[in-house]
Amino acid sequence: MVVLRVDLTFDCVRAEELAGFWKVALGYVDEPPPAPFTTRAAWAASFGEPAEDEGGGAWLHDPDGAGPRLSFLEVPEPKVAKNRLHLDVRVGKHGEPWPRILAKAEELRAAGGRVLATYDGHHVTMADPEGNEFCVAA
Repeated sequence: MVVLRVDLTFDCVRAEELAGFWKVALGYVDEPPPAPFTTRAAWAASFGEPAEDEGGGAWLHDPDGAGPRLSFLEVPEPKVAKNRLHLDVRVGKHGEPWPRILAKAEELRAAGGRVLATYDGHHVTMADPEGNEFCVAA
C-alpha cells in the first residue's frame, strides 16, 4: 500500500495576507515555484489567461518537510459557514503546556487572529483573519 501526501487548501479573499498569518502560526515558509519556473507568476502564466473571477494565490510548506503543504486560493465568494475541517496548532506536551498554549494564542491574536473560546488548561479555539477556525493545544 502506498501512503499518499495531502495538501490543505484554503479558499480565501486575501491569499498573501492569510498565508502570512499561517507562517506565524506554523513556522512555515513560502514554497518556491515548481521547476523549471523561477517565479510563481511565470508558473501561473503557463496555464494561459486567467478567468475573469480568478484571484491570486500563495503557497507554503513546512521547512522540515513533515507537515502538509498549504495553498491559499482567492475565490470570489465569501466564507458563509463554519468550516468542517480545522487545524490544531500543537505547542507540544513537554513540561507544563498551558502557558505555551496561552502564549501562542496571544502571538496569533497579535498577528490578526481572534480568540473564540478558552478551555482552561486544555485548548484555545481561535479564528484566523478570514474566520477559519482552529485550535491551539498541546
